[in-house]
Amino acid sequence: MHSKRRLTEQRLDRVLNQRIRPAVHARTVPVEIAIWNAPGEPVSVSDGLAAPYEPVALGHRWGPPWSTSWFRISGTVPREWAGLRVEAVIDLGFNVTGAGFSTEGLVHRADGSVVKALNPRNAYIPVADPAVGGEEFTYYVEAAANPNLNDDHIPTRTGDRPSWLTGAGSADAPLYQLLRLELAVFDTQVSELAHDLDVLGGLMRELPEADPRRWQLLHSIERALDVVDLQDIAGSATAAREVLRPALAAPAAPGAHRMSAVGHAHIDTAWLWPLRETVRKVARTLSNVTHLMDDHPGFLFAMSQAQQLAWLKEQRPEVYSRVQEKAQKGQFLPVGSLWVEPDTNITGGESLARQLIHGKRFYLDEFGVETEEMWLPDTFGYHAAMPQLMKLAGVRWFLTQKISWNTTNKFPHHTFWWEGIDGTRIFSHFPPVDTYNAEITGAELAHAVGNFQDKEAANSSLLPFGYGDGGGGPTREMLARAERLADLEGSARVVIESPADFFERAHAEYPDAPVWQGELYLEFHRATLTSQLRTKQGNRRSEHMLREAELWSATAAVRTGFAYPYQALDRLWKTVLLHQFHDILPGSSIAWVHREAEETYAAVTTELGALTDAAQRALAGEGSLPVVFNSAPFARDGVPALGATLRPRPPVRPVAPVPCGDGFVLDNGLVRVRIDARGLVTSAYDIAAEREALAPGAAANLLQLHQDFPNEYDAWDIDAFYRNTVHDLLDADSVRAEDGGVRIVRTFGDSRIEQLVSLPEDSRRLDIDTEIDWHEREKLLKAAFPLDVRAGHSSAEIPFGHVQRPTHTNTSWDAAKFEICAHRFLHLGERGWGAAVVNDSTYGHEVTRDVRADGGTTTTLRLSLLRAPRYPDPDADQGHHRLRYGFVIGADIADAVREGYAFNQPERSLPGSAEVRPLVSTDSEAVVVETVKLADDRSGDIVVRLYEAHGGRARTVLTTGFPLASAVATDLLEREPAPGEGVDAVQADGREIRLALRPFQILTLRLRPGAGN
Repeated sequence: MHSKRRLTEQRLDRVLNQRIRPAVHARTVPVEIAIWNAPGEPVSVSDGLAAPYEPVALGHRWGPPWSTSWFRISGTVPREWAGLRVEAVIDLGFNVTGAGFSTEGLVHRADGSVVKALNPRNAYIPVADPAVGGEEFTYYVEAAANPNLNDDHIPTRTGDRPSWLTGAGSADAPLYQLLRLELAVFDTQVSELAHDLDVLGGLMRELPEADPRRWQLLHSIERALDVVDLQDIAGSATAAREVLRPALAAPAAPGAHRMSAVGHAHIDTAWLWPLRETVRKVARTLSNVTHLMDDHPGFLFAMSQAQQLAWLKEQRPEVYSRVQEKAQKGQFLPVGSLWVEPDTNITGGESLARQLIHGKRFYLDEFGVETEEMWLPDTFGYHAAMPQLMKLAGVRWFLTQKISWNTTNKFPHHTFWWEGIDGTRIFSHFPPVDTYNAEITGAELAHAVGNFQDKEAANSSLLPFGYGDGGGGPTREMLARAERLADLEGSARVVIESPADFFERAHAEYPDAPVWQGELYLEFHRATLTSQLRTKQGNRRSEHMLREAELWSATAAVRTGFAYPYQALDRLWKTVLLHQFHDILPGSSIAWVHREAEETYAAVTTELGALTDAAQRALAGEGSLPVVFNSAPFARDGVPALGATLRPRPPVRPVAPVPCGDGFVLDNGLVRVRIDARGLVTSAYDIAAEREALAPGAAANLLQLHQDFPNEYDAWDIDAFYRNTVHDLLDADSVRAEDGGVRIVRTFGDSRIEQLVSLPEDSRRLDIDTEIDWHEREKLLKAAFPLDVRAGHSSAEIPFGHVQRPTHTNTSWDAAKFEICAHRFLHLGERGWGAAVVNDSTYGHEVTRDVRADGGTTTTLRLSLLRAPRYPDPDADQGHHRLRYGFVIGADIADAVREGYAFNQPERSLPGSAEVRPLVSTDSEAVVVETVKLADDRSGDIVVRLYEAHGGRARTVLTTGFPLASAVATDLLEREPAPGEGVDAVQADGREIRLALRPFQILTLRLRPGAGN
């Protein structure tokens, strides 16, 4: 028998796309169209409805970038259409991009209530079903002229906030053209035929050629196409469906893979659009979702990111009420447990705790739901403290998809236990479909089944379906596919169910799943550790200032009755959490987003500064003596940790540079540092250890410039070949001594760098204060420290601990980690001696190792200081920057932890007369008090969060600076344990609490003050 496979497949494509699908809306009549162009930022619905409209016709050009236009659509249903399903079909100028990457619209009735949204993959308005002949209708479409910035990743300034939105200048030319707007009959039988052929054709193409089922489907499709009358699609659709019915009725094999399909719409809280547009995307997506639920009671939709629902509640309460209605019916499923889907490399530990706290509380307060999953499909890697944080917040399951983007190694599991640095394990899943925006196609299902890594012992996976990134969500076409694929021979079984049901089933099916220990490193998007430095600095500064504001406000509340600023701190925390979203903090959004973030961080800094100042003034009292506050968790310069004292001695000053040959020496009796005429550190000598830190002949604080033009994603990626070319910045314009140290000025290209290198008295830390006027393009700036150390691993700070990574490249997994994340410190050492580099805003680091001709080993630590990508923000990182880093000579892990905090939490001094006893103190340097605050329930209890920071067992006595009525260990949400929950026991005696902590254990204590003070 001769094969007709290719001929029939080609025939199916053409008939389905050019005849059958257009025939779904074949009977049409025109409608009346009018437009009003909003003059600036989006307006309220009432303003849009009341605006003066002008008639327009098809072909009308509208919509300068980022503008909003309102369309009024009106007409009359033809009398002969009585009893039929009638829809308006609209093309606002849609292109072939995904649902949320070009123009979108939200449809309103004349009373302002919402109908549904419009986008390139969802372009209809339900008018009547069944229709009443002669009935008039009017709808209003709030259309957003969002530019498509996702094609080809071409640098463009269209991502800037246009000046005309605030009344300056004139708008750009329109982006879009109104291409279709008419009233149509929706032909149900033709639509169903299209779905039948779509599903069977998709399945057929994915089956092996040796599988008889493939050829049976081919034959059924050919017979159905023979029945279709191309001049009368509607009249022949029912007969063609009858031909296909046996093929659709054949059940799946008993052992077919089970795919738990959950509706989803990943909505980037900002990316190629500003925050204000995300608010509208949420309203559009959820209006579509709730509309679909009306027609499909079995449809379930999972949504993460509490922030987006909070926006909806505030700005579109009518849509939010629909969401709550569907949640009560069990169709809308809040998931994720987080305020936003944050970057989890750069976000600080306490911030991640607050992401969980505020996310879970929102779902509890608004929906009565205790979410049990962390839903992070699109974040760029996951640090190794996350399992413990999840467990402490009551999270049982973890889902991501992004690790499937690895460019070097394929992750070996799809269902597994993830073990963190403290030993906590969380049951985890990567959907093998390799997308969080599935459309339930035959190709996707076949890929998921073949790709599933755990098929020997498990047979279940998750399928998140719906248009995402720019929102949009599931469509009726996707639900039609799911219905047909629920039990279909040759296919996986598709079952619409909740993530919780999937995880319960998967856990029961595979309780002894394999274990992955340590971080989930994404072998891609490594440049997000460095891009958009100002955004990262704003976050780091805000995190530390929030810590200070809470500490001193709580201390002042206990000591003086100061009014604790609950509302302000709650609002400021949520603002900072919002900007930790995984396309804001990583630096991968358009210019508008990052400029707005810089403005927001500046306002946050001002307000937190005022809150801290008010609390400290209440504590310091009246007087003119200098009261020095130390918010760091370690004592320094005679000031206790978390307390304040009258200045016990003159402030620490840098040592004076001493000329030596053609350079200078900085010597404080602990370390001796030589700086040559080029401004490079040529010696860093540990006097007590009698040891040189630097490799022979090498220079530290060597600034190096690389070409930086990755193959695909500018702001996201550093590709390994950047190392192939390097330009050492050896020439200095000037190197001179001054009171504060040695000042070095360098110019290169169009840029200028000025550094002040200083060595404080009584410190092993060489400070490097750097100001950069940066005007390079597609360049990467690094600072190198080549150490005479044979280090088998580096130790990098992550939230609530540190992680060790090999310095060798024995395996492809090791080699792929050529750019790594560290927070406040990165440490390198061998037995008995080590060194660390601390920083105030740098996250990208690199460690390489070479054996010298003399047999020694040079281990080079490099910080990634600045980049200059051109997409999606062509001016990323241009302009003036100030950043600081320090070289700690002769340091162990304890030194690195302590210096990292000290470098980021400077002392504050103001006039007064009172010393301030710390509210809590510990007697172990390994136990770090991260947070001191008042309980969120306003009970007056004091909440203390601490952790073991060195990676070993620790015993400590936590002493309170107030009478203690009780002490209890809680979860992250400050909830006391129920009887029998097995939370860590706390032994309290008077003002002392005895604690024993495991390596890297995080502990939250709720302390109830007793009478007196």
